[in-house]
Amino acid sequence: MLPSLSQLQRLQFWQAGLSDRMVISLMNTISLCSNLRVVALEGNPLPEQSYHHLLSEESIIAHLSLRNNRIGDESARLIGSALSTTRSSNKSLLSLNLAFNSIGDAGAAHIAQGLRLNCALLFLSLSNNQIGDPGAAQLAAILGDFALTHEEVVERRKLLLERTQSSSLKVDSDQTSADQLPSAPSSTSLSSKGTSKKKETSKKDEKPAANRENPKSNKKSSDAKTSQSKGGKAGGKEKQQTPQEDQSSIALTEQEESVEIGNPLLDQSLRHRDGQIFLPGNTTLTSLNLAGNRITEKSLPQFLTLLEMQSEGGGLLRLCLERNCFPPECESYVKIKELIELRNVPEKNSSEVTQEEGRGHSAERTDI
Repeated sequence: MLPSLSQLQRLQFWQAGLSDRMVISLMNTISLCSNLRVVALEGNPLPEQSYHHLLSEESIIAHLSLRNNRIGDESARLIGSALSTTRSSNKSLLSLNLAFNSIGDAGAAHIAQGLRLNCALLFLSLSNNQIGDPGAAQLAAILGDFALTHEEVVERRKLLLERTQSSSLKVDSDQTSADQLPSAPSSTSLSSKGTSKKKETSKKDEKPAANRENPKSNKKSSDAKTSQSKGGKAGGKEKQQTPQEDQSSIALTEQEESVEIGNPLLDQSLRHRDGQIFLPGNTTLTSLNLAGNRITEKSLPQFLTLLEMQSEGGGLLRLCLERNCFPPECESYVKIKELIELRNVPEKNSSEVTQEEGRGHSAERTDI
């Protein structure tokens, strides 16, 4: 029934008793719903933890809520791998709600691993889980500068090699096309030479004038040819750029180029330090909710340093650390709140998140 609902945009299952087979079948059906972007599967614990299928690379879901599903560390590992690996990355998911689950420090580390090379996710909620200082440290570390692993360095070299090979192939194709172009203008140049010879033989007295006029005409014709050739190249570029708006119609080489541009491993801001390659960190994520966990005052300086590093460009606009294991009057926490307030977070977004967490509280109470 779902593919026939062409205008369907939001799908919500609350305590619907879904099974793993149903979720996998649902994922295959969602791909046929062109306008469906918001999916909420809440209160549906799955024995085989198949939630990660909803975050596959082919998924079209932009907003996914998996609250109150008893998601543990193993399911968090699968979700983290779905967010990104060295060879694949989810490029459609903008917000992920994992609140009111059973994610601990190991699960938070897996989620942080998935954020290393993910350039799409904007909002992440891990509130009301079991994350302590080790898991919080992993999340904070991935949002700042971090060193590439050996596997990531190898993958980066492969991508660079593929890019150089594709560019060399393009240069060769441009050269062959350029060699074929002068065949038509050559006849016109021969005819112009023949007419110029006739003029020279018929009008010997006007050689100086002819010599003065011919260079100009030759320059104009050459300029016209070069302008035409430039125009042809520019037109070719426009043909390569316009299909990028529709990913289903672009060629394979153009798809590789678009992936390379968005791949953090090819980021030009990579830095070499102490024999390692460092990435500037995940600056795409703008909202991180860690409220209601087991984070102590020990982790706050790391988040404070992170916000100070990100203040110049990109990064978190909202960091929620309420209801953790530290006093609200803690000095580091007060500074964190001041830095967040300086970034002018819209009141609408904060109110929506507080309402969402309020609904989560009521849901948790009903389950208890």
